[in-house]
Parts: sequence; C-alpha cells; structure tokens
Amino acid sequence: MDVDGGSISEVPSGAQTIPIRTQRHKALYLFRQQRLPACKPVLTPASVITIFLLMGTIFIPVGFVTLRASRSVVEIVERYDIDCVPVAFRSNMLRYIKDSSIPKNCSRVLKVYKRMKAPIYIYYQLDNYYQNHRRYVKSRSDQQLLYGLEYNDTSSCKPEQSSNGLPIVPCGLIAWSLFNDTYNFSRGTSELNVNRKNIAWKSDRDHKFGKHVYPFNFQNGTLIGGGKLDPSIPLSDQEDLIVWMRTAALPSFRKLYGRIEEDLDADDVIEVNLMNNYDTYSFGGKKKLVLSTSSWLGGKNDFLGVAYIFVGSSCIFVSIVFVLLHLKNPRPYGETAYLSWNKKSISS
Repeated sequence: MDVDGGSISEVPSGAQTIPIRTQRHKALYLFRQQRLPACKPVLTPASVITIFLLMGTIFIPVGFVTLRASRSVVEIVERYDIDCVPVAFRSNMLRYIKDSSIPKNCSRVLKVYKRMKAPIYIYYQLDNYYQNHRRYVKSRSDQQLLYGLEYNDTSSCKPEQSSNGLPIVPCGLIAWSLFNDTYNFSRGTSELNVNRKNIAWKSDRDHKFGKHVYPFNFQNGTLIGGGKLDPSIPLSDQEDLIVWMRTAALPSFRKLYGRIEEDLDADDVIEVNLMNNYDTYSFGGKKKLVLSTSSWLGGKNDFLGVAYIFVGSSCIFVSIVFVLLHLKNPRPYGETAYLSWNKKSISS
C-alpha cells in the first residue's frame, strides 16, 4: 500500500499495528520507542583492569611528552610597573602616571639564561585587569568597526559613544582603554628589530575591521583612556587595536606585541627602552614584559602535561587496587550463587 508516494511498513506493538512511513521514519520510531539495537559490554574484573591499565600506559607517556615540550620553551618575564616609577613618586604612583609633564621613559636590562631560537614572541602581560567585566565587554560596536561612520547606531558604546557632539570611531570602552606602552630592544650596540606585522588573527583583520574605516574623533574627550590611533591608517591595519579588542576571559592575560626574528644566545644582555604610559596603578594592576619562544604545543604551560600524568597515574593506581580486591575476593564469572535472589534463598 502507498501513501503520499511512500511505502508503508508495519511494526507490531502488542496487538496493535502502527504504520511507519519510509525507512527514516522507521528509524525515528525505533529511536523514540527505545528499540534500537545496542551493544552493552559486560564489565568483568579482567576487562576493567585492562582498560585502566591501557589508559594509564597511554596517558603517562603523552603527559611526559607534552611536559617536555612545555619545559623546552625559554621564557623571560620582567615586571616593570613599580621599578619604572621614580623613587620620589613611589608613595603616589597615581600622580606620576597622570602627570603628563613627568617623563615616562624607562630602561630595563634582561639577561638571556638559555639560547632562544627565533621567532621570539614579545608579549605584554596585565594582572588584575578584568576585561571580562560585562559593562566593559558590551561597550563596543562590531558593525561600526566594519562600516565606520556609515553605521549610526552606537548606543552599545556608552559612555564612549561620542565626544564634542561628534561620533567616535572606534567607539566604546575597549578601544578607549587601548594599551599604549611601547618597547625598543637592543643587544650591545645593535638594535633588535621587532616585527609588528601579522600579530592579530587574520580572520579579525579580514572580516571584523573595515579596510576603508579610519579612526575619527578618537581620544579627543576630556578624559584620555589609553593609546591613540593614526587617523590615516585603516582599522584593518591597526593590529595593536585588533589584538586589544579580542578581550581576555581571565584577569591575568598576555597579548602579543611583536616578534624578534633573530636568535638570542645564552648570556646575552638585552636592554629594553620602554615608555611606561599605561595606567594600572589606579586599580592595583601589574604590568610585565614577556619574551618567549614556542614549541610544537605552543607556549610554556605545564598544566596539560601534569594533568595527563596525574590521570594516567590515577588509572594505574585504580587498576592495582582492583587487582588486589579481585585476588582477595574473587568472583567467578557467571556464578549464579552470587545473584541477589539466590543469596536470599540461601540465607533463609
């Protein structure tokens, strides 16, 4: 029999027959009625012990490999927000950072303790900085970043929506608080060039920031939040801004500043001339400069390797416990005397 051009089969349900239309409908019917074929493995002591042993023998070597990759990364971290404040202003650092007449230049010396192979990534690290605050995260306009002044609805950018009666491009608190410390590196008498191209995600540059959108009326208000932007360069080429606009989920984070594309040898002394412009003193934040190499796994992070080793060791430990329990209280497979109803009849 055909209905609507489809074939009908019948699946018995008690004394009633239910028509099922096409193979797809039949599969859905079996799924809803919990009649799909299934495989239920029988967990015997031997199979459980074997599974835990296999997991342990796989996880532990993987953990050591990932931990070794993490330990192969050479990383130099230098906190500079306190040491770059003149001694006379250590008791009132907020006054120092807000007074534009006080020079903000600072010099730091980094010693390379182990050979660093290029590319060497330069990051700035901020601590106690909550970019994930709801009001902060929402204070932006993705449409304006893409279309510029053609897009008028920037109400989400408050309180940095307009200044002096004119719209701000890019608007919002995130762009307004752009990080603006700068770094220059030298080794001996030679300057180390920093490549600042391609530090932002290509997808962000191509699809989230307009190629014909230029900064307009930016940082022209009474309160300056952070760095300024070159009004002659489109937003898609302002990679500092693009990196900053990708907000961090945690209060301690690093953002890529650039790359040094030459090797640094052990015991090299790197002089860093920096401008300590960014205000982290008003909220108790910290600023750090990070130089780091990378491995096939990425940057330095021991957590993954330690987690694999811990899980693998736990599996080995559990398998040993199960072996001891099985040897102490063996239970033959398929022995009906251990069934609950047989135990009751024996005890009675």
